[in-house]
Amino acid sequence: MELASNPFAAAIREGEKQIGLWITLANSYAAQAVATAGYDWVLVDMEHSPNDLMSVLQQLQAFESGNSSVVVRPVWNDSVLVKQLLDIGSPGLLFPMVQSVEEAEAAVAATRYPPRGIRGVTSTSRANKFGRVTDYFERIEDETVVIVQLETRAAVERAEQIAAVDGVDGVFFGPADIAADIGLLAQPLAPQVWDLIRPAAAALMEKGTPVGTLVGDPEFAISLLNDGFTFVACGSDSGLLARGADALLSRMRNGLV
Repeated sequence: MELASNPFAAAIREGEKQIGLWITLANSYAAQAVATAGYDWVLVDMEHSPNDLMSVLQQLQAFESGNSSVVVRPVWNDSVLVKQLLDIGSPGLLFPMVQSVEEAEAAVAATRYPPRGIRGVTSTSRANKFGRVTDYFERIEDETVVIVQLETRAAVERAEQIAAVDGVDGVFFGPADIAADIGLLAQPLAPQVWDLIRPAAAALMEKGTPVGTLVGDPEFAISLLNDGFTFVACGSDSGLLARGADALLSRMRNGLV
């Protein structure tokens, strides 16, 4: 049995626009509800959601019913957790709060087997279909997406150096945290935030580095993709649920006489 190709890895390396959705409800049933919606990629979040290793595993299983590629964001740039996430079959990882070249190198090393990295070796895991994938060790490095998230002014200013680290497949800008870092807490779409992000993103695009982000405004998300961003998440499952519930109740109440 051969290792399956990672369509998200191939797509961002070819510059194909990828529309994403943030997955935060930490529930496999909720994951399956959106698995066949048709998003190109989904981000299963551990950093700001009540996910643990088992709930991530269950959501990976749920997303197998659809065609969305899964990226997992661990709670931190932690090689022990990364090892476990890879062993349960996470096809890609988004590392939060990467501030330096050294931290990017550590992220990549956590996803690589020795001598290129520090990932521990097991011959029987969900990732290699319990030993049945015969070319797993030869191909998994190329099929695992490694994305680093920049969340401060200092990190954005180092974007080109961080992106140049061997093994980094893409750079993700976190506008909410960048906004907070420059004194604009809860204003991720403020012009000052994007005046900081856009030049750095343009420089990366010029060098062929895939660039992504998450924004809650669909029109703004569309504009970013049209301006050269490769992978953009345009909302979250919890946001859809909350706003949909609000809108439905408001419509009902406004219709009463």
